[in-house]
Amino acid sequence: MSDIFREVDEDLRRDRYGKLWKRFAPFIIGVAVLIVVGTGGYRYWQYSQGQKSAQAGDELLTAIDAGNAGNHDQALQELAKLSNSIGGYPMLARMREAGEMAASGEKEKALQAFSAIANDTSIDQQFRDVAAIRAGYLAVDLETRDQVADRVEALTDAASAMRAAAWEIMGLAAWKAGDMNDADKWFSMILEDTATPADVTTRARMMQSLIQAAKGPAVASGDDAAASDKGNSQ
Repeated sequence: MSDIFREVDEDLRRDRYGKLWKRFAPFIIGVAVLIVVGTGGYRYWQYSQGQKSAQAGDELLTAIDAGNAGNHDQALQELAKLSNSIGGYPMLARMREAGEMAASGEKEKALQAFSAIANDTSIDQQFRDVAAIRAGYLAVDLETRDQVADRVEALTDAASAMRAAAWEIMGLAAWKAGDMNDADKWFSMILEDTATPADVTTRARMMQSLIQAAKGPAVASGDDAAASDKGNSQ
């Protein structure tokens, strides 16, 4: 008798499972299909992004090589291809484009391009700071001392990673304006900072030498005048 009841129980169980399967089979199959399609789509997207990234990297390297060889027009053409690229390539292309403009002598355009990047709040702050510094160096020759200060003064703080470059720009602007004392102050700050990059330190020493040479005749003239007054009094 127990075998009969077991068989009946198994038949009922199979019948129940069959009804459940008929009821939920479309949903189960649909989910399975979505998983397969989604996984395949994601894998394809990854592959596609990798291909686009590799292409963008090649285009950027081609542009850099062209620029380094002095072919600035070709470099700008290559960089223009990256304007709608993926990841950080569009921003890198904008920075490089501005640099190519400066290298080709179009300093006004380069200044505008770097300024646009520095003021673009959609870009990471560290890249905006780099653009502000690049704009600052160009502005020394193109703008007034006050305009230069407006660009980089916020980066002269001792906690700023860009402080050495900002100090150099402020010193150059002061030198150009004929303010030797202020220029000497900024270049002294560069030399006193042990974290200053070696190339900036070297330029700061050269500028201090020029400052001392510029001050020299005035000091000597003052000494001569004092000596003359002393002689006359005797």
